[in-house]
Amino acid sequence: MALFGNIFKETKTISNFNWIILNNEIQLDEILKNSKDKTVVIFKHSTRCGVSRGVLKQFESENNSKTKNIDFYYLDLLKFREISNAIAVKFNIEHQSPQLIVLKNGKVIANASHYDILSIQLN
Repeated sequence: MALFGNIFKETKTISNFNWIILNNEIQLDEILKNSKDKTVVIFKHSTRCGVSRGVLKQFESENNSKTKNIDFYYLDLLKFREISNAIAVKFNIEHQSPQLIVLKNGKVIANASHYDILSIQLN
């Protein structure tokens, strides 16, 4: 089930987890700006990968998407590969899938792939 906002703030519910859909490169500037006031998480997900699907489900079950001091962004890598490439350049990190990127104060403070995603502490 999807909940729709404006083009830059579309949200998607996956297993009762409220994601802000990352579907436009312009959002990367918004993410950087917002990270100065709160923690921002980007989950890059490959919808055809079983490992990615498993990590996503476990991540959702272990985290609360309604946390007020964290914005959770979801990127569908198959639909928006160009955004993934832009993330790699803008934040100076190597592309991986699945991948979790955590930003705070305008900087990447954590970056992990595959099951290492589950060991990142968000608070």
